[in-house]
Amino acid sequence: MNKIFTGLILIFSIIFSCKKEDESYIPDVPVNLNIPVNDPRISGLNSKGNAVTIAGYGYAGLILYRRADDVIVAYDQCSTVNPFQKNKVQVLAGSIVEDKVSGALFNLEDGSPAKAPAVRPLRRYSVSNNGNIISVIN
Repeated sequence: MNKIFTGLILIFSIIFSCKKEDESYIPDVPVNLNIPVNDPRISGLNSKGNAVTIAGYGYAGLILYRRADDVIVAYDQCSTVNPFQKNKVQVLAGSIVEDKVSGALFNLEDGSPAKAPAVRPLRRYSVSNNGNIISVIN
């Protein structure tokens, strides 16, 4: 009887420890970007409401956006709808970006979902502006 009981506990332990990885979140990857404010790749950030993309950082690239309050924010370019497909959001007019695969929309002012099927905000990174250098880290 003890062997059966021990066997059942072992089976349940294995079943519950083998949960499928949560596929609804952007994987955590290191981000450490330091870019001069006069770098041509970010010249679009000179005006409020503009966004630029930078490849090679984050999970699927970065989007830097200058909000209406003049603060620069950074998001991963990966859509939060099926993130393991690594679908990049594309900048539309104004503060809206779109996942062309799912049709989801996001607002760059705060990263929030603006149209279904998106339910989670874009992954946001920390930004600091130290005079001549903009730093994006996580």
